[in-house]
Amino acid sequence: MKRKNLLALLAFLVATAALSAQTQVIAHRGYWRAPGAAQNSIVSLQRADQIKCFGSECDVLQTRDGVLVVHHDAHIGPDKILIEEADYDQIKDIALSNGETVPTLQQYLKELKKCKNTLLVLEIKEHSTDQKMLRATRDIVKMVNRMGLKKKVYYISFMPTICDELVRIAPKSQVAYLSNQMTPRQVKERGYTGVDFHYSQFQKNPLWVRECHELGLNVNVWTVNTEELMNQMLDLGVDFITTDYPEVLQKVIFERKLHGIF
Repeated sequence: MKRKNLLALLAFLVATAALSAQTQVIAHRGYWRAPGAAQNSIVSLQRADQIKCFGSECDVLQTRDGVLVVHHDAHIGPDKILIEEADYDQIKDIALSNGETVPTLQQYLKELKKCKNTLLVLEIKEHSTDQKMLRATRDIVKMVNRMGLKKKVYYISFMPTICDELVRIAPKSQVAYLSNQMTPRQVKERGYTGVDFHYSQFQKNPLWVRECHELGLNVNVWTVNTEELMNQMLDLGVDFITTDYPEVLQKVIFERKLHGIF
């Protein structure tokens, strides 16, 4: 092969590798800023899929009688009902801002099955006791597996109790730690597959991205909502960016590709 052709081939392979390693877009609590959506609503998941986000993040809590619901805060509704101490019947009719009632995880996963472009980044929320967190974790994994969605769900949590249990009962799943209470090496030692830190942690520790990659860990970062921060995190080479503005991030990534900036 002539040197000129060889160099052209190498350049093509480098560019292809860069594109395949492109940072992926995660819609924070779904694409909830889209018309007709609300945070953690089924519509927000649908909208994330429609704009071809790689992932749609959601939050899951468990009621006293064992129903898994998709909601961010520990309390819900105007009466601030504590979800983990309520029966499902007490909260099932509470409306989100778009008029939907609070979805169960089962309803959410049924909708996920229809998604053609988007997987689910499922945060298992902190509960008041380890026993409750373990129960929720086991029930979530059981439901995901029963519905045949192992490959379409990534797990994240702030709680080592939850992450450790995920490693034990779902050893082939993606499990990322959300808190900055561990270093990348400690995360690796516990068997997690990635970190999912607030962007400020990578501003303070920019070498952590390289360290994570050297350790074989994926790097997600949240919640990145300005173009300036998006570009900062893209420059660091993170694998995933979680944002409330997924279409803005998609545009930033497209423009960087257009100008050869990977």
